[in-house]
Amino acid sequence: MSIHSVNVRNQFRGRIKEIIHGPVVSEIDVETPHGIVTSVITTRSVEELGLKPGSEVIALVKSTEVAIAKI
Repeated sequence: MSIHSVNVRNQFRGRIKEIIHGPVVSEIDVETPHGIVTSVITTRSVEELGLKPGSEVIALVKSTEVAIAKI
């Protein structure tokens, strides 16, 4: 599969560092030049995409809100 265009501005190319599998969802850690990006996706998607540590991926970040809390 190749991505020709996508409507997401925040894209981070990297490699999967770790996958923590759960029965329904899994946590994916992607090592990028800017640091670790973590995503939670369905375990079914992990299996269907054939994701494993070392796989080259693009983390696509789309957010409608960023909250700030004073500490």
